[in-house]
Amino acid sequence: MKQPFLLFAIAIVFLSSCKSRKYHRNNAQIEKAANKANPNFTDYNTLSYIEAFKGVAIEEMNTYGIPASITLAQGIIESGSGNSSLAKYANNHFGVKCTAEWRGKAYYKDDDQRNDCFRVYKDARESYKDHSEFLKRKRYAPLFELDKNDYKNWAKGLKQAGYATNPKYPDMLINTIEKYNLHQYDQSESEPDKIKREDRVFTEINANIPKETKKFAPVEIPVSKQVINTTDPNYTVQKGDTLYNISKRYNMTVDELKSLNGLSDEGVKIGQKLVVVK
Repeated sequence: MKQPFLLFAIAIVFLSSCKSRKYHRNNAQIEKAANKANPNFTDYNTLSYIEAFKGVAIEEMNTYGIPASITLAQGIIESGSGNSSLAKYANNHFGVKCTAEWRGKAYYKDDDQRNDCFRVYKDARESYKDHSEFLKRKRYAPLFELDKNDYKNWAKGLKQAGYATNPKYPDMLINTIEKYNLHQYDQSESEPDKIKREDRVFTEINANIPKETKKFAPVEIPVSKQVINTTDPNYTVQKGDTLYNISKRYNMTVDELKSLNGLSDEGVKIGQKLVVVK
């Protein structure tokens, strides 16, 4: 009885080791690309981080009603003021993980589980914008009824809605906001403007509700890297698709995909049907 169990345990360790090496190679590629894109990266301090990202935080506040102070405080806490490996290499300032609908690149890092899959963004602004999209969910909907300068109730509401497990998370946010005077970037809004903003945001939240389970379910491997075996000869191009990530999903080269479809360039259009079975 002991020998089969031992062989099984060895197999599990071997497979885990193979996975870890694969994730390490993936991260090395992401880090190499990030260093090439920004060879003169300089660590932020908290004040320089605020200066760099207050503009996009204010933009998102004016669009959705999330206080700029809350967004900045979350970025400071969750990214180490922009200096965490996830922020530096993946431009991910809020720890947003890969989900079933994510079609971009991935960066792997131990979190809730070993080698959790995190989203890679082309720049930090994209991370800030995706953070707003992440909050447009049924569980956070009551927060959007608050005034967009009500940072204290936003901080408490995020915890109550399950954004963080740390019982001191609201205090962490409020203390960060008040220490760095982040509430100076929050703005009041007139009642008519608030009503218009709420109508727009709640329309988007309600449209999201039927898709929330799939849209926000964490996955180990993003769609862009999943290999799909299928007898369906056609694939319809979705938003975010490229010939490269489609070819990887169907276990073929870009040249093979182009040849099958008579394509002469790298571009594809949303809704375009491609032959994906050789």
